[in-house]
Formats: sequence, structure tokens, C-alpha cells
Amino acid sequence: MKTWFITGASSGFGRDLAAAVIAHGDRVAVTARELGKVEDFVQDYPLQAKAYRLDLTQPETITQAMAEAHRDFGGLDVVVNNGGYGLIGALEDCSAEQILRNIETNFTGPLRVMQAALPLFREQKRGHFINLGAAAAISNYAGFSVYGGAKAGLELASEAVAAEAAPYGVKVTVVIPGPFRTEFIARSLDRAAGHSGAYDATAGKFLSFLEKVDGKQPGDPAAAARAIIAVVDSEKPPFRLVLGKYAYQKARRQLDKLRAELDAWENTGLPTDFTA
Repeated sequence: MKTWFITGASSGFGRDLAAAVIAHGDRVAVTARELGKVEDFVQDYPLQAKAYRLDLTQPETITQAMAEAHRDFGGLDVVVNNGGYGLIGALEDCSAEQILRNIETNFTGPLRVMQAALPLFREQKRGHFINLGAAAAISNYAGFSVYGGAKAGLELASEAVAAEAAPYGVKVTVVIPGPFRTEFIARSLDRAAGHSGAYDATAGKFLSFLEKVDGKQPGDPAAAARAIIAVVDSEKPPFRLVLGKYAYQKARRQLDKLRAELDAWENTGLPTDFTA
């Protein structure tokens, strides 16, 4: 039996994963900014679940929730950085406050979660981080400069943490989902504060697309939860787990594009080392 710690468990991927973890027979510490939104897990599964308040923009709630969960369960095996939200709009139209808050929630906050868990994992010589990435970090979209940039930063930071903590039995997996049928677009997508109109054909077009596909996304969150559990149960989990046909195709196209660009500019970029 493993013990999981999941941020952002009040809705979307986090809630579906918490339910799947309980059904799998494991224990789970569910966290959310509003404690009342996750207390039903404790009421329904008092032997398997405990709820904690955690706000990714408030560092003290991260350390407190992590310490309390570790104490209450007697250890943690899996820490899932699921909490986050999107910010859609051209960079020029986003306010400074929106940019900082989104980066703090999607990048800085998850780093703090890992930082709080690492001493516990290191001491027990085992642990697994599951960090939710995004298809926007494979290749980004107009209108997702802040959100996609934060997710890309989390992915590369996760790569460094995986190398740093590997000697202590710590594993890291970045989960990269395509479009899944969650409430992300309807409830977890902030709009840029400004609207200059200058980017309606780019960032505006992407926003219209997101609104049009909401509720019709091909990805099944329950199936994603089962895939994540399978990775955690694996002896050799991957660093990246891509979910869904859309994300797989996008990743392959990006690899092909990268190879083509490297080949096209090799004669310019390669001979820039000292020759002697």
C-alpha cells in the first residue's frame, strides 16, 4: 500500500486521480486551497484519505500540509504536483500580476512542493514525484506564453531534480496530457486582463478554439489516472509519460521539426567552437 500526496485535488485530474488511488487500495493526502472541496474524501474513506489546505502561492501552507501528511500517514511514497491553472492571452495583454501569479502557481509552487518533500524522500531512500506538464510544453501556442512557459520550466526543473535525487532512490515522472475532458477550460483558465485587439488572429483564435472544444476533448481523465498509477507501480517508470493520441502526434511532429532545423542550420551553428 502506497501513500500519495496530491495537490489540486478538488477537481479535474487531481480529483480523478485521488479517486483512482483509493479504488486501487492506496492511501491519499488530498489538498486544495478550499478544504471543504476535498473533505468528502475523508468522510467517504476515513481509513484511506485525509484532507489538508494547500495554496501553491502561500509557501507556509505547502510546508505545513506536507509535514502534517507525513506525520499522519507515517510517510509518503508519491507526491503529485497537479495543482495549477491556465492563462490565455497575448503576452502584451497580460497584466504583471497575472503573469507573476500564474508562474508562482504553475512553476514556483510545484518547486516548493518538491523542496518540501525531498528531505522526507531522501531520508527514507525512496519516493516518486509525478509532475503534471502540458502539451504546450511540447510546442507552445499563441496565447499560452506564460502558462506554457511555466510548464516547460517545471519539466526541465524536474529533469534536474531527477538527476540530483536519483542516488537516494527518488524517481520523477512528468505527465504530459493532451486535451482531456476536465473542467480546465471552463473553470481553470484565466483570461488576459487587457484586450488590445492586435492579437485576435493569433492568441484570440486559439482562445476561440479552446472554447469550441470544451466538453468534447478526446482524453478520458479516469484512463489517465489508471496510466499514472501503472507508472507509479512500475519498477522502471519513464521520466516522461505522454497521454493521448493528440499529445503523441504533437510530440512526434516536434521531434521531426527539431531534427529538420538542426540539419538546416548545422553549417552555421556547429563550427562556432575554438579550432585549437
